[in-house]
Amino acid sequence: MSTSARMLRLLSLLQTHRFWSGGELADRLEVSPRTLRRDVDRLRELGYDVDATRGTAGGYQLRAGGSLPPLLLEDDEAVAIAVGLRSSAGGSVHGMEETSVQALTKVIALMPPRLRRRMDAVKSQTDTLQWSGGPVLDAGVLTTIAQACRDDELLDFDYEAADGTSTHRRVEPLRLVTIGRRWYLVAYDRDRQDWRSFRVDRVVGRPSTTGQRFRPRELPAPDALTYVQSKLRSQPQRYEVRIRLACPAAEVEERMGRWADVEALGDDECRIVMRTDTLDWPVLALSGFDCDFTVESPDELVEHLGRLGARFSAVAAR
Repeated sequence: MSTSARMLRLLSLLQTHRFWSGGELADRLEVSPRTLRRDVDRLRELGYDVDATRGTAGGYQLRAGGSLPPLLLEDDEAVAIAVGLRSSAGGSVHGMEETSVQALTKVIALMPPRLRRRMDAVKSQTDTLQWSGGPVLDAGVLTTIAQACRDDELLDFDYEAADGTSTHRRVEPLRLVTIGRRWYLVAYDRDRQDWRSFRVDRVVGRPSTTGQRFRPRELPAPDALTYVQSKLRSQPQRYEVRIRLACPAAEVEERMGRWADVEALGDDECRIVMRTDTLDWPVLALSGFDCDFTVESPDELVEHLGRLGARFSAVAAR
């Protein structure tokens, strides 16, 4: 973690305005107590009013109020903020379009002139196409969940499953994951005593934090994204699609690894296995590869390709 990234992480923790012990902060940032003290001193130099308590029970707390000091970012980090805020203007969170543009304008105002010109170039020279379709989230729901993940705080919410069943959940939130336009919460469900992934757009109403903190458990997966992907792939689907492509497995894996299992059959051939409720997605995926392929299953996909082929051929003939 770079120094700038670590400073931003420290500031985000302190801005909860809770009291943090020195050991807890050092563990969160994966630094020594000495490095933590230096980082706190640097925040004070930037204008942040951080109280410190000495002794075995010592720690740090950010005072409320005060004006926002200037931000110190590397060039690439400043551009990353501009790109991130600009991208969220066309995202799937309700109300974030205008808010993202406003936030981008405020961040630019805090930059030195050199960085301000770079960030303003990204803002002024980018047009965004609003993406339609897919669930739209409430920004308040998303931020409440994100803060609970960050602060290791128990979360209560009502949840509506795909079949319409409503349940109340009390969970230990770990991480938010985005796949396409969908957001997922990975959390440990205390009532069911097991890990679960929840689609955030199926959370009913506003989730609430309990004020009770917990010690994070070990996730039974390398990371939250891998966990969600494994759960999605294990869900029963209408079709299991198996296709042989005359294309190197590495190339297919790079483009489809998130959505399909890829098996190498030689230097220039591979098999993909996809589980899906619709045959339109495999057709769309196949159209991106300039190579021959053979559909092994299901027969419905062969018929679907035949109908589409006849339709497109007729259009081309006209």
